Amino acid sequence: MADLILHHYWMSPFAEKIRMIMGYKKLDWVGVQIPNRMPKPDLTALTGGYRRTPVLQIGADIYCDTALICDVLEHVAPNPSLYPQHQKGETRILAHWADGPFFPVAMAHSFKPEGAAQVFANVPPEEVKVFVQDRATMRGGSPRMPPADATGMIKSHLRRLADMLHGRQFLLGDQPSLADFSVAHPLWFKLKVAPATQDVFDATPEILPWLQRIIGFGHGQMTEISSSQAIEVARNHQPLALGAEPFIDEHGIALGSEVTITAESFGLEPTNGTLVAATRTKYVLRREDSRAGLVHVHFPRMGFILNKVQA
Repeated sequence: MADLILHHYWMSPFAEKIRMIMGYKKLDWVGVQIPNRMPKPDLTALTGGYRRTPVLQIGADIYCDTALICDVLEHVAPNPSLYPQHQKGETRILAHWADGPFFPVAMAHSFKPEGAAQVFANVPPEEVKVFVQDRATMRGGSPRMPPADATGMIKSHLRRLADMLHGRQFLLGDQPSLADFSVAHPLWFKLKVAPATQDVFDATPEILPWLQRIIGFGHGQMTEISSSQAIEVARNHQPLALGAEPFIDEHGIALGSEVTITAESFGLEPTNGTLVAATRTKYVLRREDSRAGLVHVHFPRMGFILNKVQA
């Protein structure tokens, strides 16, 4: 199997989720540092437009969205599992909640004035303005949650999480699961990047020891390459053969059609390509790039919108 190549940047909470899972599974992987805002020409040469962080590359196969990336890592390294037996449904539902409703609350709280001052401590003011505009574009122009509202909400969320942790090492019992890594990554950002906001943990003392247990898994063993080297890896490989999973048509869009796939929220840049698989859980697009060559770009069904390109 080709190397696991993670396109990421160090302050990305969602990338930290995958880095911590690499550590939990004791994986060797290759890191490619990408910009924290658009433009990202080397990344989008591989994805065809998708710009969210991180992206996993294995040869000429490109995997978008951390929910799908986690499934890929589980396939590559089944043990230790992210999905405890008889708790797979609970794990996925809690992880989906963490990546959805919980994440923007936690991040809005981290970007309170004292937290934002730490995040942007060494960033020129003009670059801060560009970054803020980039994130507003990713939100489709919707406003960021006000800090006061985020403070009230995160305290409620943390009380509920602390209740789950009562008498447990991890959220669903004695074994870590995807739920733990999904809840932990925006709290990692608060602890490591915006520590001026971590006093919110004071009322729920169960949270910090659990968070330190998750952080303690580390990141596995990483080596680095450049983005141009990653593009060359794609060019020098062929996409993996598609599996035998049946075609699931919910749209009336045939395989071989030209389509776009777009996130349902946050980061709305579409990816164009030829639909070559639509299974129970994911889509695969075939596309060609002048630099990367032929690639397959993989998306989960959950959280993404499929549309046919009109002639």
